[in-house]
Amino acid sequence: MKTETRSWLGVLLAVIATLIWSGNFIIARSVHNSIPPVSLAFYRWLCATLILFPLVWKDRTAIVMAVREQPGYYLAIGITGVSLFNTLVYVAGKYSPAINLALVGTTSSPLMVILLGRFVFKERISWIRAIGLLLCMSGILFLMAKGSWENLLALRFGKGDLWILAGALAFAIYTLLVRKKNDSVKPDSFLFLAFLIGTICLVPFYVWELKSSVPVHWNPGLAGIILYLGLGASVIAFLCWNGAISRIGAVRTSLFGNLIPLFSSIEALWLLNEQLGWVHLISGLLILSGLVLANRIQKL
Repeated sequence: MKTETRSWLGVLLAVIATLIWSGNFIIARSVHNSIPPVSLAFYRWLCATLILFPLVWKDRTAIVMAVREQPGYYLAIGITGVSLFNTLVYVAGKYSPAINLALVGTTSSPLMVILLGRFVFKERISWIRAIGLLLCMSGILFLMAKGSWENLLALRFGKGDLWILAGALAFAIYTLLVRKKNDSVKPDSFLFLAFLIGTICLVPFYVWELKSSVPVHWNPGLAGIILYLGLGASVIAFLCWNGAISRIGAVRTSLFGNLIPLFSSIEALWLLNEQLGWVHLISGLLILSGLVLANRIQKL
């Protein structure tokens, strides 16, 4: 595949992943009274693991060999990308509104990827990429402020925001680890390993939560949410995200996370009949300009 085509495919995959994930923060807030956070994470990843199981059965020998060769690596992948990230998001959903979850998570994670890449993996940060990141963050801040500095200064961060920052750090580490994966392991097999290990790591916390929380009252709506999270936000989105990382790199891929609050706003306009304002247009222009600039040179 030509380098330019490969790069554009990576961009498309990153956009698809963020579009699917844009509903995750809303769900985290909307169901916090219906199901405890660890249980929500456990059922989500169990669902995703069961969906992938029949698809990777034929590659079971390669999967076992991969774990034997790199047990610590796959444990780190499962813990950061599965056990920690979304569980912390769901915990944060008990304390913070959905807008805080989306904005704090999406602005902090790309920055963490760049900083970790620079100081841990010794990656170069070009001035073009730095400007692109600043434009993306400016667009997010403009959206947060609704075009007014008074609104931005009045914004307060609480306990939930600390949880989401911890989740963003976990996902930043996961994003950087993905690029180190063995190319001989198929994408769906890689995800199956991450989902399976992450789900297993959640079991003791799930059991503890069962003993300390009220029982979950299942209904078709809650079951549908678990299916959406398991199939869409887990299997499909993670395949797209990991595919983007393999094509355009961890740092460039992470910048597309800034699209999540923009997509969330568009979904609110569509689903909640909210009005499209100049704030949405300007913030969207800033974010998209930053992404275009950061992806302008193929070798960044």
